[in-house]
Amino acid sequence: MAMLRPVSRLNSVVSKAARLSSASLQQRREKGDLILTFASPGDVYYVQQSVKQVDVPTLAGSVGILPDHVPWIGCLKPGLLSVFEESGTKVQYFVSSGTATVNPDSSLQILAEEAVPVDRLDTSAVTSGLAKAQQMVTSAPTDKEKAEAQIEVECYEALQKALLDKH
Repeated sequence: MAMLRPVSRLNSVVSKAARLSSASLQQRREKGDLILTFASPGDVYYVQQSVKQVDVPTLAGSVGILPDHVPWIGCLKPGLLSVFEESGTKVQYFVSSGTATVNPDSSLQILAEEAVPVDRLDTSAVTSGLAKAQQMVTSAPTDKEKAEAQIEVECYEALQKALLDKH
């Protein structure tokens, strides 16, 4: 029973913190903002930052998210993710996979398995990686290795497309 009291107290603290965070989000939400949090295991790119729009690559195609977007959850596919900041700047990232969640309060969370700013991509490394992956597809001794190599080819092709599409 003594163990339950600290847990109960912790739940109370978490609830208070959630309300404080929710109040801050609500104030920004009333301004008609889209509040973005975007991270990968290695980097955090945005933390509850107001942005104009985010375009995300999903399994169903590219989805543009604006303030007041309907609540939605989507799976990311390898491709170009674009963030249109309040200043008018467009920042682009390559994401490998992950999820995007739009909440009723116009907050957007993007959790990417891997993400990198497009300006950090090396064109020659992408070209070389694609050639190696394509070679692995043709020389793979098992169906499993062939399937893994095909996934790698698709990812490199998406990287190549992201490099061509950046502007």
